[in-house]
Amino acid sequence: MIDEGFLLELLKMTLTRGGEYADIYVENRESTSIQLEDNRIEKVVTGSFSGIGIRLIYKEKTAYAFSNDFSRDTLFDLASTVSNAAAGAERDVIIDMKEQHPAIISRVKIPPPSVPLDKKIAAVKLANKAARSMDCRIKQARIVYSESLQKIKFAASDGIIAKDERTYTMGMAQVISSDGASLQTGHETAGGLAGYEIFETYPIEALAETAAQRAVMLLGARRARSGRMPVVIAASAGGTMIHEAIGHGLEADLARQGLSVYSGKLGSQVASNLITVIDDATIPGKRGSFSVDDEGVASRKNILVNKGILVSYMYDKYNAFIDKTTSTGNGRRESYEHKPIPRMTNTMIAPGTLSPDEVLRSVSNGLLVTKMGGGQVNTVTGDFVFDVQEGYLIENGKPAEPVRGATLIGNGPAILMSIDMVASDLGFSIGTCGKDGQGVPVSDAMPTLRIPEIVVGGEVSAN
Repeated sequence: MIDEGFLLELLKMTLTRGGEYADIYVENRESTSIQLEDNRIEKVVTGSFSGIGIRLIYKEKTAYAFSNDFSRDTLFDLASTVSNAAAGAERDVIIDMKEQHPAIISRVKIPPPSVPLDKKIAAVKLANKAARSMDCRIKQARIVYSESLQKIKFAASDGIIAKDERTYTMGMAQVISSDGASLQTGHETAGGLAGYEIFETYPIEALAETAAQRAVMLLGARRARSGRMPVVIAASAGGTMIHEAIGHGLEADLARQGLSVYSGKLGSQVASNLITVIDDATIPGKRGSFSVDDEGVASRKNILVNKGILVSYMYDKYNAFIDKTTSTGNGRRESYEHKPIPRMTNTMIAPGTLSPDEVLRSVSNGLLVTKMGGGQVNTVTGDFVFDVQEGYLIENGKPAEPVRGATLIGNGPAILMSIDMVASDLGFSIGTCGKDGQGVPVSDAMPTLRIPEIVVGGEVSAN
């Protein structure tokens, strides 16, 4: 990593022709991934990369350049090129640097590189065997193991100098079953800001078994019926709905540009008074956690919606500068090749006071969602469609037969306003969130809750 003295020189060079703010992001990343498919190891990929990005903000515009060449002359040329965006007369620049020492969010117990590669391959093979042993109707299994160690250093003209180390470890199983008439898929993933010890809690073998059980169960499931009905979303379903239905709409760049249904609604009621939405990068071990964001701002817990009232958007430094406020620690980027933008971290609906059983018993006939699939949302209107990976009919307040092919169709603000029961549990899901061509690790969470009426897409019955 580049020493602080040289970073300070580069910052001064970047600001020498004007500008309100400049920063430098240095990254080194090492990764390993193992992929098994068709009963054999298809890929084992290891690699590393390093690079640096330099940014200047001048009159609400951004100039950004990056390089993987760390030679002194190249980096001075890079800083000089970025400085030309300001096009002012040369000036002296004084920056008082103060190193930040934020709380460490997660301590790795078993560094993934310390585990032999053959042990990781053996775990992946064992997971494949476990999946295929579940039922003779299992036709395919795809097992993936991945690890990544990211080291960053950050320096900015506002005086911040900070660093972070992030170890991400993940296991994934995707299993396909067939009875000759249909194909069904089961999927299960676990991972986070943690080392290899995460598999002590979530063994890859167990992920494969769960995915296989789901794929087989769906073969015998009836087609979901379509129509309006009450829906209970269990905590086990994860937070896909909150991520899509409101999360993206609260990212400050979309809200500021009028590209969110929540634009201009600070202080307004946007959800039921039972709903509090939190984005919290300080939770130890979660996939969206970090000590500092990719602009050197210490991670924090941000309340976005408090008992139904919209109280904050998620800000990076640039959008905070435009809106004359401060960053909420949500400035994130995929790598040194990308400039930071506002992104979610660990986003959730806060738990309520009811028991999950109370919520379920309140519905005589409806749909219980225990695992969400993918989803799409129009952030301008708030309209969404989500796939249900695993769901059951509710009969007399109890789970009944499983169903497949269900989708949830609705409008984010309308659905959030209608939620009338929230339980005290909390279940997480993980993923890589895509936006503006960048992917970053996130997690999402929800308690068990009741939507009194929502459109469920499925099979249309003949009259």
